[in-house]
Amino acid sequence: MKQNPLLPLSLFFKSFQNYRAFNKLTDDQRNIVVYSESGQDWHHFRKIIGELLSNSRSVCYVSSDPLDPGLSKKHPLFMPFYIKPGFWQIMLFQFLKADCLLLTMIDLNVFQLKRSINPVHYIYLFHAMGSTHMVDFENSYDHYDTILCVGPHQIREIRKREQMKGLSPKNLIPHGYARVEELYNEAAKRCKPPEKPYSILLAPTWGENSILNLCGKEIVGVLLNAGFRVTLRPHYQTLKLTPKVVEEILKLYGQNPLLKYVNRMGDTDSLFDSDLLVCDWSSTSIEYALGLEKPVLYIDVPRRVRNPSYQELGLEPMEVSIRNEVGSVLKMDELEKAPLVIEKLLSDPGRFKEKISSLRENILFNFGKSVETGAREIIKIADMQKQKRLDGNPGSQNCVRNNEKQ
Repeated sequence: MKQNPLLPLSLFFKSFQNYRAFNKLTDDQRNIVVYSESGQDWHHFRKIIGELLSNSRSVCYVSSDPLDPGLSKKHPLFMPFYIKPGFWQIMLFQFLKADCLLLTMIDLNVFQLKRSINPVHYIYLFHAMGSTHMVDFENSYDHYDTILCVGPHQIREIRKREQMKGLSPKNLIPHGYARVEELYNEAAKRCKPPEKPYSILLAPTWGENSILNLCGKEIVGVLLNAGFRVTLRPHYQTLKLTPKVVEEILKLYGQNPLLKYVNRMGDTDSLFDSDLLVCDWSSTSIEYALGLEKPVLYIDVPRRVRNPSYQELGLEPMEVSIRNEVGSVLKMDELEKAPLVIEKLLSDPGRFKEKISSLRENILFNFGKSVETGAREIIKIADMQKQKRLDGNPGSQNCVRNNEKQ
């Protein structure tokens, strides 16, 4: 179907109108502003925004995705605005007037989206549970004022970088991770003990070093030949960038009744219906293991590294250390061993659940209470920033300015 040539232009003018409307809000209405890059961020924001609203706090929600579910939320204290990526998005960030901005976007002030010329307190909410120093750039988190941390590993990593680089300390909040809590609560209602033939979910990350790109046909063949039910759920970026990889797998095995193909973004049925996840470096694996209390078989493809200097911190990334805690690691030249490893991982589900329960307590803050904790801290910061504004003393941005000298 042909795209309407007027659509990009209409979205540009809609963004302009929304940009003006946003700036016409009162200072108090812009006390708490949330920015969403895409609709995928909504499931990270949804509950914490709900908690803020239930505490009678106004929330201004700005999204750069016209299909973001958050834009359709109705509440008298909730004000949604769509501003498309590009000119008006850059203008919004550059001249933002708000007491505090909550966002899941990494690399603030690193690329085109900069900190405002006005005094805004930036609060980062993690959208993944992993470490901060391998998968992301070394300065990806330098320019936030407050970071809502998932677990102790992130606090250790950020503090170590601050010490090594002479950065001013940020406000690091022991927060937690609501996504794992949601999965855990839903699993209690929907998950059943594993039964043969076991159901295996293959849901790797994307890119040239992902399972599907490196050995997708081989691992699917091994699992199907062993009699497992296999659900293939490729990352949406794989379908966008290297669709032939998936097409070749479906051409080979698409008629096999044991294979199920899922290409719906946001699908959760495959998580709850499966007994084990086959994965690589996707952060989904950590959520899967800790939330559903099910094991993971990792195929040992090359690491995802955006920071070639990550070893300077002397801290092993959580994505690496957790692998043997929540499952097993299999080399690419040992794929034929996968069925035996899977059988072993699923042999004692009760013992595995006990192990995961203990692990979860050690690596996650505030399990079961992260939403309330996060909302309480955001309200505290918003009130502090509002008082500074009313006193005519908005505060300094010394911590960020010092960071920018590095």
